[in-house]
Amino acid sequence: MKSIFVGKLSASVTEDVLRSVFEAHGSVERVSIMTDRDTGQPRGFGFVDMSNDEEALSAIAALHGNDLEGRTLNVTEARPKSDRPAQPDRSKGSGFGRKRW
Repeated sequence: MKSIFVGKLSASVTEDVLRSVFEAHGSVERVSIMTDRDTGQPRGFGFVDMSNDEEALSAIAALHGNDLEGRTLNVTEARPKSDRPAQPDRSKGSGFGRKRW
């Protein structure tokens, strides 16, 4: 199974729409569009899991750069979390305004 990253999605694109676009290229196992934790609004990207690697590569080649609801799609093979660059830990803050004891 191959996981595909789909970026630059319009806010109006639903998981059903995304599934139908990818099903034209093969069997789709799972579709998920990421949403903001606080607002529930779509974040503009999602993931599609396809069971056949050849079909997934074909879908990536066919759909990358195509237009979907007025937006040009960025379609690539998803990278595992360990392959992504580290993000700074913003939960600790800068130290200003902390309480003294």
